[in-house]
Amino acid sequence: MADTSPVPDYAGLMRLDDKGFIVLGAGQGMGRQSSHALAQMGAKVFCVDLEMDRAEQVATEVGGTPWAADITKRDDVQALVDEAGRAMGSIDGIVDIVGVSGWSGVLDIDDAEWDWQFDMVLRHAYLISQIGGRAMKETGGGTMVFIASVSGLTAAPNHAHYGAAKAGLMAWMQSVAIELAPYGIRANCVAPGTILTPRMEALFDDERRAINDAAVPMGHMGVPSDIAGAVLYFSAPISGFVSGRTLVVDGGVDADFPYDPM
Repeated sequence: MADTSPVPDYAGLMRLDDKGFIVLGAGQGMGRQSSHALAQMGAKVFCVDLEMDRAEQVATEVGGTPWAADITKRDDVQALVDEAGRAMGSIDGIVDIVGVSGWSGVLDIDDAEWDWQFDMVLRHAYLISQIGGRAMKETGGGTMVFIASVSGLTAAPNHAHYGAAKAGLMAWMQSVAIELAPYGIRANCVAPGTILTPRMEALFDDERRAINDAAVPMGHMGVPSDIAGAVLYFSAPISGFVSGRTLVVDGGVDADFPYDPM
């Protein structure tokens, strides 16, 4: 039989016209690029950063609304969600970029460092999922995208607490996806490999950069826009039947067999 099923407007399925998105950690790197990606597809962007000057810079670039908050604090997250709803008219998506790795060996991590690491990776995801999720439930659904890490999928030597927190983030996301699906809310994660964010650019010298480039099958590390592209996919209607998944964006490192046959 001939296939006469309707053909969607695939380009249109990437559009986010007049949709309201909160971006946590919008001030630089992956957050800044994600804000641009969403805005280019027509979204209104509520740009949240710990530092107001960074939030204002990105908001100016994308025509968004700046906001400063400590997103590990419940009252701050409630306030930003309330203001985002007022500023944009609706909250249709959340992108949570925030997460910094501490570096310590398993035998050296102390309780304060452990608690700080889980706050920096997981606590804000819990808060924005809950508070933002309630807002999206009331308005008919939306999307949540969290930035995880390949360190949560494999061993994370010398930053095991970061890997454990990112693994927890991916587990949290899956439960969020299942529990909130009846309300039209999707949740997914992007797991980057080594990405040359401004912070990483400042840390790498030429030798370390060459070593990391050589470790990637594609021959180079990723850049923040690589992650923004994955964020855009999960945020747009084109991924409308995808929820509870983690997309690895690492240039093929995770898929590479450990032995070079040559």
